[in-house]
Amino acid sequence: MPHIEVIRAAALSSLPHGFLGRRGGVSTGIHAGLNVGLGSDDDRAAIIENRARATDAVLPGSKLVTLHQVHSAHAVTVTAPFPDDQRPHADALVTDRPGLLLGILTADCVPVLFADVQAGVIGAAHAGWKGAIGGVTDATITAMEALGADRSRIVAAIGPCIGRASYEVSQDFAAVFAQADPANERFFSAGKPGHHQFDIEAYVTARLAAAGLSQIEALGLDTYADPTRFFSYRRSCHRGEAGYGRAISLIGM
Repeated sequence: MPHIEVIRAAALSSLPHGFLGRRGGVSTGIHAGLNVGLGSDDDRAAIIENRARATDAVLPGSKLVTLHQVHSAHAVTVTAPFPDDQRPHADALVTDRPGLLLGILTADCVPVLFADVQAGVIGAAHAGWKGAIGGVTDATITAMEALGADRSRIVAAIGPCIGRASYEVSQDFAAVFAQADPANERFFSAGKPGHHQFDIEAYVTARLAAAGLSQIEALGLDTYADPTRFFSYRRSCHRGEAGYGRAISLIGM
């Protein structure tokens, strides 16, 4: 069984955390590896086993908490674990409770892990393009501050996501961002006629900086470009596959 790869950020080195790819795990076929997506059509027992292994790889003995992600800008505060079938519909979660392991699932979207170590407050956000432009990272910071964090101390790390070279978007897509803020044009470069290449990692980094965070680490890992290491929704679509795996990003105390 391949060893689970736990990608860590220097900015969060004092806390149990990790961006996990597809290496390790028990899933097979198109979901091969560490697929943790309860919404995928993978074998349920394999998914549950993968989630347990992911938890043990980052914070053994902790309680994993994940969401029913809906590409929103909604952040929830977690005080206790909830059953898998009662996961809130949201895209970010924060806590000040040790022993809870916050998890965000992605397959090209941007995973962001947050911490104010001094306050003992952590957070995790799933930023697809809708959540990113909608302000899911801002909502996460606000929810952390409600627990006593201070954005001047919050550190954020951005994990593996689709890279600019792999993320082709339409002119209409780019126009949505330009309409929100003309300065967003800097995140788009020319692609084939009528298309652009979108740097969503840079966009999320800029949103975090604009929110007042001064310690931001972006890992620069392209999920689409590395099929042995990462799941990718867009790559699975381009290959005509019937489904795709989801990776998990975790942080706890």
